[in-house]
Amino acid sequence: MLTDPRFDKLAAGLTGFSCALKKGERVLIDAFDVPDEMVVALVRAARALGAHPLVQIHRARVTRELMLGAEEAQFAPHAEVELKRMEKMDAYIALRGSDNIFESSDVPAERVRMFSRLMKPVLDHRVNKTKWVVLRWPTPAMAQQAGKSTEFFEDFYFKVCTLDYARMVPGMKALKALMDKTDRVHIKGPGTDLTFSIKGIGSQMCGGLRNIPDGEVFSCPVKDSVEGVISYNAPTVYLGSSFDNIRLVFKKGRIVEATSNNTKRLNEILDSDPGARYIGEFAIGFNPHILEPMRDILFDEKIAGSFHFTPGQAYEGVGNGNKSQVHWDMVSIQRPEWGGGEIWFDGKLIRKDGHFVPKSLHKLNPEYLLGKA
Repeated sequence: MLTDPRFDKLAAGLTGFSCALKKGERVLIDAFDVPDEMVVALVRAARALGAHPLVQIHRARVTRELMLGAEEAQFAPHAEVELKRMEKMDAYIALRGSDNIFESSDVPAERVRMFSRLMKPVLDHRVNKTKWVVLRWPTPAMAQQAGKSTEFFEDFYFKVCTLDYARMVPGMKALKALMDKTDRVHIKGPGTDLTFSIKGIGSQMCGGLRNIPDGEVFSCPVKDSVEGVISYNAPTVYLGSSFDNIRLVFKKGRIVEATSNNTKRLNEILDSDPGARYIGEFAIGFNPHILEPMRDILFDEKIAGSFHFTPGQAYEGVGNGNKSQVHWDMVSIQRPEWGGGEIWFDGKLIRKDGHFVPKSLHKLNPEYLLGKA
């Protein structure tokens, strides 16, 4: 079988660097509308490391049809089987591609909530108990979202996904050390004046080991500490619905007001469970290749000069204990062409208009990460 050599390079990075597969480990390859050639490349790369690959193939139109008539009696046994299988895995690699990102937009919200609730133990085990990496797969639909030609977008995709993430390590370590000792965070920008504490929460570096593309350090607010207002300037898609101009108001950590171009659906999602109206993640993004939003969160949350502030589930280890079936990474970009903005830690300016200010963090600025400084 003839394959694109970029497939082999990506597969080697996912199995070797991201999941660090070892001899005898089991890895589940979850392929959503991905070319067979890429799945084969992953199987071969895993075997070359002595690991045991398993494969599951998904098709978006089939999944939509199942979800349209989803009942608890149908999916409860399915969730039990999926959990048992995940408990046997040491690692998980998911590639998600679809020609239509809105394929499930007409699935009733109550069926989506039911499915998410039943499958949450599977997600929790995968996130907390396995080595995992998740990435999207380039499609003409993604290129259209990004406003690019298919060929241009494919080149961009492989450049970003096979980036030398080791170059981020020194800057990420410095940012993590700073976040670990920070108490008060203050974020300012157009339509945004937000304060919260991350004291005692800790932080996590993300440099190519979990999501691809990567480039962020994340923490989490103390649950009831969030006060103020935030306006997100990046569009977002969640559960098959599209949202622009989301604005959230917080009191004692809870979202008490939420508006957007799709306010009714926004509040339906935030009312999924009590935890959905609290924040489960605060992260600072700095991938130098990703500059514009494309309504794909695995890319958008890493945008250079951005941060995301996430309603819903908190991660174990670096979290505030918030529980929810929702985890919605909403993004705001603070580079000058997006209106600018500032991030302050304990009264010290950390980032202004998307550019890190302290000397210790200069290695996270684009000029360094792109080898121009």
